[in-house]
Amino acid sequence: MKRALITGITGQDGSYLAELLLSKGYAVHGMVRRSSSENFERIDHLRERIQLHHGDLLDQYSLASLLREIRPDEVYNLAAQSFVPTSWSQPVLTGEFTALGVTKMLEAIRHTLPETRFYQASSSEMFGKVRETPQTEETPFYPRSPYGVAKVYGHYITVNYRESFGLHAVSGILFNHESPRRGLEFVTRKITDGVARIKLGLQKKLAMGNLEARRDWGFAGDYVRAMWLMMQQATPDDYVIATNETHSVQDLCEIAFARAELDWQEHVVVDPKFVRPAEVDHLIGNPAKAKAKLGWEPTVDFRHLVEMMVDADLERLRRSH
Repeated sequence: MKRALITGITGQDGSYLAELLLSKGYAVHGMVRRSSSENFERIDHLRERIQLHHGDLLDQYSLASLLREIRPDEVYNLAAQSFVPTSWSQPVLTGEFTALGVTKMLEAIRHTLPETRFYQASSSEMFGKVRETPQTEETPFYPRSPYGVAKVYGHYITVNYRESFGLHAVSGILFNHESPRRGLEFVTRKITDGVARIKLGLQKKLAMGNLEARRDWGFAGDYVRAMWLMMQQATPDDYVIATNETHSVQDLCEIAFARAELDWQEHVVVDPKFVRPAEVDHLIGNPAKAKAKLGWEPTVDFRHLVEMMVDADLERLRRSH
């Protein structure tokens, strides 16, 4: 039985990845930070089938101890300060977790369990002010937020440890991926939750930022499958994971409100406080390499993704109210 360690297991991607690995017969271990308010909502249905351990990306000793205890075949590093707007108000913390935390995990692996395979969650935010469209593994990075800058560091330190120390380390350059488990602070979930609340009479308006910003949005369940596929390859490499389609925030609003039989223009208001200091305008990824080498393709299209999220938020709010 293979053993996997997932940092960030309580997040959206961590929960979907844990489900996938369990379905493939893995023993799944998750690292969680010790805190006064633990939120295991996304993995509640898995608690009897996984093992959780306390550890911290900022504490290299705790990482090395975990590796010695679990001896995982695969380590998936999904933990990070992952909300872009927060990186503006907490840039140092973002750098420590999202950049230096990667180095500490790689160092722990190098000295403790160098044969284990390592996955780093890279991000399309690294492309930022894009140099070419669509973006591929060869597109130069130009990050536009402290989060994007930290992810570039995490990406290149992974490449560096692979090339310098021979670690089996891969990076998935994942474009935006969403699901009903997405955090409420992210724009997709903010919209679908807002639609459900408006439909049920719990609020009247939805305040938004830049409606023209375009993203390449896919389903998180598809994207964790790509993570696993990368780790099964004989040669470690980096892959763009995306749908190769782009949609605006306004497109998302139109589909989401229509799903609830509402007119988005009657409820959406633009509030300048939600506009980023430096916007990333047009992200669209070309996953040709992942398709050719991993056999990976997305299975959920944009419309079905948005409708799935609206339906889930409507059901959740109806139950709670």
